[in-house]
Amino acid sequence: MASAVHQHADMSPQEWEARQQLAACYRIFDHMGWSELIYNHITLRVPGEESAFLINPFGLSYREVTASNLVKIDIDGQVLDDSPYPVNRAGFTQHSVFHRHLPDAHCIIHTHTTAGMAVSACAEGLRPISFYAAAFAGQIAYHDFEGVTIRPEEGDRLIANLGSKRVMMLRNHGTLVMAASLPEAFLKHWSLQRACEIQVAASAAGTPVDIPADVIAVHQRDLAGVQLPVGPGVPDFQAMVRVIDRIDSSWRQ
Repeated sequence: MASAVHQHADMSPQEWEARQQLAACYRIFDHMGWSELIYNHITLRVPGEESAFLINPFGLSYREVTASNLVKIDIDGQVLDDSPYPVNRAGFTQHSVFHRHLPDAHCIIHTHTTAGMAVSACAEGLRPISFYAAAFAGQIAYHDFEGVTIRPEEGDRLIANLGSKRVMMLRNHGTLVMAASLPEAFLKHWSLQRACEIQVAASAAGTPVDIPADVIAVHQRDLAGVQLPVGPGVPDFQAMVRVIDRIDSSWRQ
């Protein structure tokens, strides 16, 4: 991701690139209406530093996040830069568990969107009633609500309930997605959010009809055929970066 702002002298080009990408993602989420005051979290592992990740500065809105004010922290809670900002305790507790135990979880996104929380509060969870929901059939884990996530012991249950899946409905709470790259995690979240919005709307409109299992299998098999061959979510994320750049490019600082 090209930047008009030079990186800080005390960080690697790879870290600065990760900061640029994550700051852009926060601004995109704000633009899409997926922010929650100063809460919720998107984290990204620092390239070449397996125990370190970047997280939003607690107290700032997503619209205020920039590449340079993201906080660099390790999985044990030690801040690794000179950030004057604190880190949300719940966000660190939840995300550090996944970054510690899942080598493939380079980017983790947790939100409290209205549609995501609504579906997470339903006994049936996400139903395969739409194009987007069908893509997630059989791929979503569920974790019962235990209160705000600040107790380290909940981490073991989060990992156990997630299993081999990389999308989770936190019941009565919200959604959680993770992936090997930020663009892929972004696209997962976008698709899950669309699926939840459609389920909420369909449930209000009438009686939703589940897609048959054999059709779901074909759908999931063929989805890769409608993606550009540049990596999952890459063109989608790049398109949204261009959108926010036209609005306000201060995230690059």
